[in-house]
Order: sequence, then C-alpha cells, then structure tokens
Amino acid sequence: MLDLFSGAGGFARGFQEAGFSIILGLDNDRSAIRSFKLNFPKAIAVNEDIKEISGKDLAAMIGRRPRIIIGSPPCEPFTGANPKREKNALDRLYKDPQGQLTLHFIRIVGELKPDIFVMENVPAIAERELRYVIEDLFEKIGYKNIYFNILKAEDYGTPSRRTRVFISNIKIDPPKINIKITVWDAIKDLADERIKFIPNHEIVPLSPRKYKRLSKIKKGKALYIFEGAEGKRFYNYMRLDPYDLAPTIMGSSRFIHPFEDRLLTVREQARLMGFPDHHIFVGGRDEQYNQVGEAVPPPLAKAIASYIISKL
Repeated sequence: MLDLFSGAGGFARGFQEAGFSIILGLDNDRSAIRSFKLNFPKAIAVNEDIKEISGKDLAAMIGRRPRIIIGSPPCEPFTGANPKREKNALDRLYKDPQGQLTLHFIRIVGELKPDIFVMENVPAIAERELRYVIEDLFEKIGYKNIYFNILKAEDYGTPSRRTRVFISNIKIDPPKINIKITVWDAIKDLADERIKFIPNHEIVPLSPRKYKRLSKIKKGKALYIFEGAEGKRFYNYMRLDPYDLAPTIMGSSRFIHPFEDRLLTVREQARLMGFPDHHIFVGGRDEQYNQVGEAVPPPLAKAIASYIISKL
C-alpha cells in the first residue's frame, strides 16, 4: 500500500499492524517524512509536494501498481476549528491552496487505479455540495460507488475522542470494541521514574508565570479559549480528566497533566492517540506535537485495515 500525506505514519502504522506492506510514504513536511522513514525503514520516503508528483512517478519508484492507496489531505480548509475557513463550501476545495491538495489525492488515485482507496478528513468535507462534487470527481476517474464512512476513534480503543470521515470506494464498517480506555489508563505508567528515558517523553519547560497559571486550572477547564469558524469555541491548555477520554487532539492542542502542574509530553499525547512507544517522532518539539495531533490514530487505522483485509 501507498500513503499520501503520510505525516509521521499514524495511518500507515495501523495498516502495518494489520498485515499490510507499506511501500511508500509521501509528505512535503521534512520532519514528518523523517519520522515516517525512521518508523518504516523498508518503505520509500518521498519528501515532495504532491502537486509536483505524478502517478507515473510513484509507479516508477515502487516498480508496480499499489493495491491500496490511503491518505489524509490537510483538514484545515474544512474544519470548523479554522477561523479563516472560506465561507463558501466549494471555495474550501477549489480556492484554498490547501483544499486543492484533496484534488491532487483524487488525481493520483485516478492515475494509479488502486483496488481500494481510503481518504481521511474531518466530516465537514462532506457537508453541503462538497459531498456531491467529491462523488462526481471520483466517478470521473472510474470509481462509481463512493462511501463516506463516519467513524469514531474512541470506538476502536483510542483514549481520545476523534470523529473523522473516511471516503472510500468500499463501505468500511469495522466492528466496535466497546472498551473505554481513559486518560489515566493510557499514561499512568509514564509517571514511573524507571521509564523516564522513553523516547519523546521530555518535560516541557515553563516560565514561573505560566507554571503558576497552570497550577490554578481545574479538571476540565482551560487556560485558553479561542473561536473557530462560525463562532465555535475551542479549548487549549486544558487539564484532563484522568478517568475520562481525552478531547480531540489537534496539532495545535496542548493538555495539562491530570495530577501534575505541567503539560503532557509528546509521548503522553501520542499515547492518547494510540501510538505504540516504539513509534518515534523527530524534529522540533512543536513539530513532534503536530505530527501526533495531525495523525490518524493507529488503533482506528488498524480496525479499518483489518476490515479491508476481510473484504479483499
């Protein structure tokens, strides 16, 4: 399988755990693709802009046609968390430069003709006329039946809430595991001094002033509140409830430890996304947080991949 907009490899991680061979990852973020290569050393890692790549280029690199193409084009043009989101729905796809990258995913799928493709994004990409346009674009490249599969990561063993749409040419309906994994279930052992040298588990230094402000934040409350598109409110620097699921983790989000007056480490946030500890993130600290928050949670990806295997 081939992973477009691979990031650090969360989507690919789940597919690999389900038994797929990851042959190539493509991303224009240098730190993210370095993380991808570190975690999938046998795969080809391409640090290029998808606008400059053709399906013919990718086929030449891998030496064959991939059976599966997955990918996560940027969600910023479509998400309600973006206060600068285009008001007109179609402008998000055709006018926004990042939105146009979805069109390039569709182009590559049309050029390589995989048996199955899965494109992940926020559910808002299927709102209003966008859904019909996307269906039409896929039909024009040979895929008549398109499914907009809405899945929740927490239904598949992820310790954080995350609702996403997976647009594909097959219906994807993996069985839910119905086991709730709380924040504390996921991170409590990381407080053990014996494993403090685990990768990406460095404490974030804070100024005395910010430390004092964090110490006053109660469970479920946040230091910052910002407004997204259409007046939606979002929280940052929120103190987590240890016995509940974490909120949706985004690239820009930071969380306060449920019992300590500090921010979660990159590794703790990765745990809340279901990443195994051997999945490593490289680059600056903010880049590492972004790689975690912009990923498809591996447990959800594995559930999708396992379901696809059952249908192949």
